[in-house]
Amino acid sequence: MKPGSSRRIWAWIRSCPPHPLRAQPWAYNTEIYKRRNEIERLFRRLKGFRRIFSRFDKLDVMFAAFIHFALIVESLR
Repeated sequence: MKPGSSRRIWAWIRSCPPHPLRAQPWAYNTEIYKRRNEIERLFRRLKGFRRIFSRFDKLDVMFAAFIHFALIVESLR
């Protein structure tokens, strides 16, 4: 491959289980699937804080501070 080439090698790790009726199911990592589910549930809970997803804050520092605040509130529940 040439130094300026734009081709890249991508590595995929399957993290979702296949459909149960699939003829040839693939192998997937259950630990990665569990962590992915936790992250998706965290984002669902953070959507309750309307201020995060509507970006009312003008400064990035204030936006990051409110994300930290929301995460602290979620961890105390």
